Amino acid sequence: MTEWPEGSDDAGQVRPSGQPAPWMPPAAVPPPPDWVPPPGWVPPPGAPVPSWSAPDQPVDGDGGSLAEQLAQGAAPATPGSAGWWLFCAGLGFVIGQVVAAIFAALAAAATGSLHDLSRVASLNEPPTWYIVSTLLGLWAGFAGGPWLASVVRGTGRLARDVGLRFRAVDLAGIAIGVGGQLLVVLIYLPISHLVPHFNQRFDAPSQRLTGGSHGLGFAVIALATVVGAPFFEELFFRGLLLRALVRLCGGLGRRLGPVLAVVVTGVLFGLAHAESLQLLGLATFGIILSVVSYRTGRLGMNMIAHASFNLVAVVAILHTGTGLVL
Repeated sequence: MTEWPEGSDDAGQVRPSGQPAPWMPPAAVPPPPDWVPPPGWVPPPGAPVPSWSAPDQPVDGDGGSLAEQLAQGAAPATPGSAGWWLFCAGLGFVIGQVVAAIFAALAAAATGSLHDLSRVASLNEPPTWYIVSTLLGLWAGFAGGPWLASVVRGTGRLARDVGLRFRAVDLAGIAIGVGGQLLVVLIYLPISHLVPHFNQRFDAPSQRLTGGSHGLGFAVIALATVVGAPFFEELFFRGLLLRALVRLCGGLGRRLGPVLAVVVTGVLFGLAHAESLQLLGLATFGIILSVVSYRTGRLGMNMIAHASFNLVAVVAILHTGTGLVL
């Protein structure tokens, strides 16, 4: 604590304890950053009372909607920072693809399939080791992008910056996830008869993800689908990408900006899965997840909704061989 010199204006004032009271700077003079009034100190009679305030505390990522948090200065704090967040998102996505390829090659070498890796990658139902290794690589990029954005243009506290918070009310996400699967069925019902071999083509991605796995292998894929994918994909798309786009679109108006950010995030979420026939369903539910995150300002509810959506799909695949997995 700063020691004030003898001879200052109130050096002669004495507190009840009998100790000299430290000098109190006038209101017009800002105190040193490390100075605080000692316990029990009162200003001398007639002395001006300073009117400074402590710096604002960082927003903790759990106070109101995303719009309210950004208005209070939550990360990304400026459009310039949001631009850096988008750069980190692109970099994370590319890194995820590269790491997925590296992990797949390492797994292929460990199983003696390195010379046959290109054939394995083109199978309709790849083996479990290939699916798991590529997922882990993708998730490395999905986690690395938000982490880098938080360090470079955030507070350095990832959970705070991306709204990684859970509350009891987030269990409402279960209904959102189950309802999302029903909505997808309704969306495709009018057009399914217009697409040749619709069921076979629609189920192909899910069969590619789970069809080559049985027993313990299927359990590992199911765990990755229901727990891993919702966590890392929401961290990337709603924690990083949506927040950056909402900040960047803020100048377009209170309604147009958020709507554009939500729709773009949902569409990019669908495109990232690289499935043309499933794009409509993926983008639709991606928009729903973005709305949930925007309204709550957190990732908890949409992570649970995402997990519930995929759980319904896994159960459906076990019983009927069909289901849409995000």
